Amino acid sequence: MQIGRVTTPHGRPMTLALVKGQLTTADRSPSKAANKWKVFNDIGEAKEVFGLQDRSITVLQALLSFYPNDELSDEGGGLVVFPSNNQLSLRAHGIAGTTLRRHLAALVDAGLIERRDSPNGKRYAHRGRGGEIEAAFGFSLAPLLARAAELASLAQQVAAERLRFKRAREALSLCRRDVRKLISAAMEEGADGDWAAIEAMYIDLVARLPRSPRREDVDAALDEMDLLREEIINRLEIQLKTEKSDVNDHHDDRHIQNSKPESFHELEPRSEKEQDEMPSQKPKRIAEPLKAFPLSMVLRACPQIADYAAGGRIDGWRDLMGAAVMVRSMLGVSPSAYQEACEVMGPENAAVAVACILERAEHITSPGGYLRDLTRKAARGEFGLGPMLMAALRANGGGEKRSA
Repeated sequence: MQIGRVTTPHGRPMTLALVKGQLTTADRSPSKAANKWKVFNDIGEAKEVFGLQDRSITVLQALLSFYPNDELSDEGGGLVVFPSNNQLSLRAHGIAGTTLRRHLAALVDAGLIERRDSPNGKRYAHRGRGGEIEAAFGFSLAPLLARAAELASLAQQVAAERLRFKRAREALSLCRRDVRKLISAAMEEGADGDWAAIEAMYIDLVARLPRSPRREDVDAALDEMDLLREEIINRLEIQLKTEKSDVNDHHDDRHIQNSKPESFHELEPRSEKEQDEMPSQKPKRIAEPLKAFPLSMVLRACPQIADYAAGGRIDGWRDLMGAAVMVRSMLGVSPSAYQEACEVMGPENAAVAVACILERAEHITSPGGYLRDLTRKAARGEFGLGPMLMAALRANGGGEKRSA
């Protein structure tokens, strides 16, 4: 009996989506064979990709149980199973008829099975004199064989994403624990600083995390929590260094000034002559590079930098560095000051520093002098971008990214 590449259902409307699905299956180069339970497990792993519920997977398992072999094979065209709804319901753990039909339709819509309806809509098979099946009407499992490699790849991607999500949640839990205990230790032992305000920031970060967070929610919370942890550690480290200097009687005013998170007193040399007269003050490259931060976090903390990018949009680090050069000129920072920052901090971190300065431009008397001061601190290992970014994030209320 001749059955075409596309067949229409009995008693149901035909759609172009069904036509497309059947043609796609027919045009694929299927594997010679595929283990039906391996394919089934792959679908179970990737069920959310297809929008399938657990009941749909149970119905698919019941359908596969009617295929006599463990290996799906297109030889002889025997990929159609034809159980009645009663038989399917029994193997699907007693699922109700209306529910069964709904989940069968979901499997068809997902492109995992196809209907091969008889003229009257019944499911049966024509057999030859030797008992072999010549034609069958029911549900075709051909899409499973045709898509076996695709389904395996999807399952691997879903499993990898699930693992990354698990790792991100673990990292966030550890970071939350660190922040909570560090704040508690600082408050209980009377460390200098407004720890109540820092605790309020921590509570706000935790409160903004949804009850059932998505991967992007966890990543964003982890970025901000990591910044808060770095700021706390930086403050405690500065205080411990100060206390040690007090004990050893080696504390001087310069150290106190360098311990402050911001200094706006140094003026930027405006002329090339003045710049040339400062060769001894040019910082040397530090041994350890500054920590790199995600571009998405930088753009949330410093949204104004996007206004100076080509097209008003930043899609990568190259765009950010180009915009930073424009901002450098606009703020009156000399090329030599920016070049020194690039040499000491690295070009990406120097661009981030300029973006942070732009956010506070109205509060900074001399942006160029401020950048030189940050560069010298970075060369001595006394400066990190974390506190600057955290302060910018707080000032912008953890605002949404404008680009990237």
